[in-house]
Amino acid sequence: MVFIGDRGMLKAKGKAALGAQGWRYISALTRPQVRALLNTGVLQPDLFDEDIAEVAQDDKRLIVRRNERMQRRVRARRADKLQRLDELIAERNAFVSGSTRADPAAGLRQLERWVKRYKLHGFVSLALEDNQIRCTIDANKLAEVALLDGCYVLETTVPAAQMAMHTVDERYRDLQQVERGFRTIKTDFLEVRPIFLRNGKRTKAHVFVAMLALKLTRRLQTLLHQAYGTTADDPNAMTPADALQALSRLTYLIYNVNGNRYARLIQPDDAQRTLLDALGVRFPRHTAKTL
Repeated sequence: MVFIGDRGMLKAKGKAALGAQGWRYISALTRPQVRALLNTGVLQPDLFDEDIAEVAQDDKRLIVRRNERMQRRVRARRADKLQRLDELIAERNAFVSGSTRADPAAGLRQLERWVKRYKLHGFVSLALEDNQIRCTIDANKLAEVALLDGCYVLETTVPAAQMAMHTVDERYRDLQQVERGFRTIKTDFLEVRPIFLRNGKRTKAHVFVAMLALKLTRRLQTLLHQAYGTTADDPNAMTPADALQALSRLTYLIYNVNGNRYARLIQPDDAQRTLLDALGVRFPRHTAKTL
């Protein structure tokens, strides 16, 4: 049995408990843990590449990789933060220059808190010079911080004979689907909350129905991908939300004839029929009934 958990879920005690029960695990190391391994020489910076590498450590395997796309995203985000910091410093300096009552030290403290909040304090320092805030970036510390951009290390006790390193990486990345599923259930699509229930059984039943709906949503998404492709390939590809909106136009029309009420289901258009065929849904043959 293999337990897969992210770095926040699976700590040292949890790993020990799994080992005591004879379970294997796959998890990820935190950034400080990775840096400790680099400092002790267990890992080397050149191991981090787009191609997966593996290092043995005692009875564990370390799966090492760098995600190029994630690296670009992290560095672009950091550049945006530094640009925003420059703008805030310029605004504050202009305010101090134009006001005799402004307190330069108060502005400095405020921006120092901003730098810490956005995790730039490791290589950014602020100081006052002639009542003006000056920003200094330590290039060496910035390079040290950027060294692990987009990099991650997986730790597993699964033997290589049972699971190759590429499979370990794929199984851990499957956690994204689990997290996406919980997001879909909670707020994104199915909206399991806010529903306020006081009875325990009703709460469990509500969550159970939401889980069944999630399985139907995943099946719907799979069929749509097969027929229309994914949004990664085509931004205009059909999504579950698009499909439900298109099918929502299939409604009953109510007629009153000679005191009798009749309901008639309108026929699907070409786009709806194509969608129904893709989902394997047969449209009813009899579309009219007496109410």
